[in-house]
Amino acid sequence: MKPSTNRMLTRIKSVYLFIKENGTVSTQEIVDEFGITPRTIQRDLNVLAYNDLVVSPSRGKWTTTEKRVKMTS
Repeated sequence: MKPSTNRMLTRIKSVYLFIKENGTVSTQEIVDEFGITPRTIQRDLNVLAYNDLVVSPSRGKWTTTEKRVKMTS
């Protein structure tokens, strides 16, 4: 796996865990936590939403779904 792909997957996993630990969070809270651009966060959230791991109950807010996730290191 390319290093850039590995970094992206690690970041997406971290974003998922941040949302899971904090309940419903705003896109801006995620941007502030990780210090990356809103566009990058939006792409990460799109990946998580596509895989049914997060949902947006209202515009700009995110929460995890009940889908079970197997975490690996």
